[in-house]
Amino acid sequence: MATTQERPLDHRYRGEHPVRTLAYLFRADRGRLAGAVVVFTVKHSPVWLLPLITASIIDTVVQHQPISRLWTSTGIIMFILLVNYPLHVLYVRLLYGSVRRMGTALRSALCTRMQQLSIGYHSRVSAGVLQAKVVRDVETVEQMVQQTAETGLGALTVLTGGLAIIAVRTPEFLPVFLIVVPAAALLVARLRARLRTHNEHFRHEVETLSSRVTEMTRLIPVTRAHGLEGKALRRMNGTLDRLLTSGMRLDLVNGRFGSLAWVVLNVVGVGVLAGAALISYYDVWGVTAGDVVMLSAFLTTLTSSTTTLAGLAPVITKGLESVRSVGEVLQAPELEDNEGKAGLGGLRGAITFENVGHAYDTDGRPAVRDFTLDVAPGETIALVGASGAGKSTVLNLVIGFIRPTSGRLLLDGTDMNSLDLRTYRRFLSVVPQESVLFDGTVRENVAYGMDDADEETVRAALRDANALEFVERLPQGLDTLVGERGARLSGGQRQRLAIARALIRDPKVLVLDEATSALDTRSEALVQEALARLLRGRTTFVVAHRLSTVRGADRIVVMADGRIQEIGTHEDLLRRGGAYTALHSGQVA
Repeated sequence: MATTQERPLDHRYRGEHPVRTLAYLFRADRGRLAGAVVVFTVKHSPVWLLPLITASIIDTVVQHQPISRLWTSTGIIMFILLVNYPLHVLYVRLLYGSVRRMGTALRSALCTRMQQLSIGYHSRVSAGVLQAKVVRDVETVEQMVQQTAETGLGALTVLTGGLAIIAVRTPEFLPVFLIVVPAAALLVARLRARLRTHNEHFRHEVETLSSRVTEMTRLIPVTRAHGLEGKALRRMNGTLDRLLTSGMRLDLVNGRFGSLAWVVLNVVGVGVLAGAALISYYDVWGVTAGDVVMLSAFLTTLTSSTTTLAGLAPVITKGLESVRSVGEVLQAPELEDNEGKAGLGGLRGAITFENVGHAYDTDGRPAVRDFTLDVAPGETIALVGASGAGKSTVLNLVIGFIRPTSGRLLLDGTDMNSLDLRTYRRFLSVVPQESVLFDGTVRENVAYGMDDADEETVRAALRDANALEFVERLPQGLDTLVGERGARLSGGQRQRLAIARALIRDPKVLVLDEATSALDTRSEALVQEALARLLRGRTTFVVAHRLSTVRGADRIVVMADGRIQEIGTHEDLLRRGGAYTALHSGQVA
């Protein structure tokens, strides 16, 4: 279901009004939604038909009409009440099913879009923000549609049905209702608005208390160490006093609102009842006793429905704002452009930089400039230099996360700009500084994306990564859960699993970004030994802060301010006594 909506959503949302977007999201379920409206109107009809049936029964009794009219009126209302259950079940299936499908399709479209957006976009927009859009914003949209449909449809059907009955049965009272009902509803709504302000103030005080409790518990060691318990308690008591005052004020306003709303509605109701009774008593307009009861009942239900409709405004506003929030991702233009480009069927691993430069959009200052380097298949290139020298930018260019803003980057002689980078990355593996593991088993993490990998292949990769020994000691071996982000493993163990994941893919191009910088000496030795196996016969780019880890590289590229300063082997560069020697001397010292 979701796949049919993924791509159209990518191209549909272009800052249009959220209501139009909602209509587009529900396009596949328009028939079901129309059916839900019809079913709801029928199932909700007792609310506005009951006053009419009651009027008919009272008139039958008062005017001593044929008893058959009493049974007919009772039978009609009983039938409508009894069919409410099956109709409500059908309504839920139609409406809620449509809403759930819409939410699923919208989440699928968001996830699809996030996979297509550039790494630059993801570096600027936090994962928490995107997670909130996928989870909370879509849920808010679902709740808005459900609440608006349930509450709004109920209020609209009661208003429409009630006013229609009044217009047909007692048309003289229609102008009265058209004036009195909105006025009473407006008064109740104004009272509610004041109540909402006090509610918000109380909520802020509760949030402040929560923050203070968190702060107090964190500071207990410091408080206790300096004998400041009294000061901490006085600070907390001040917050509690403000919460007490706000809570008591809210209770008082709640009491006033409840009483005033009750008084207003009942005074208006008694006024209409008395007026209708007088008109009936003096036989004006032919108003019957049943009509008096009907008009009195309708005043309450119609006022309540009007107030309900007015109360939906915040829910609708919040829901439409969530549609706009989701639209920010769906219309984000920073897509990795792979459509219509040539796929890569094989790769030798020759990579050529021809005067490559790259400037990020944030400041426009080149992070890499005039970078020229010819890398042969199977060669290991180490990138060293101070922070901000441009090393990570070069790695991101190799991976294809970013494209050159000047010059060309060639793969086996073909410009990367002409290639579908998704096919290129099948021949690429990355071992980052912080190994990325998900909350699954060791086997699932190592064989991620390699569904056809059998157990022996996984074990071979773990063995070459110096990881098999510790994996076999785990409680369930390969089937041990590693925890979220690999929390149940040490840093060295996580990094060796990341190397095993790279090995199992048998890449032609390998990128190592500070792969050992966060490890202790023993873990680093095991990881370095595993990396030595990983590098064999593969074109490799290594960024390392510790120069001791790149001594064996075929060539070391020393970078500064986005440019190449020196290129050579470890021994050659030390003999020259240049920038590399200065870096090396600083670390040795």
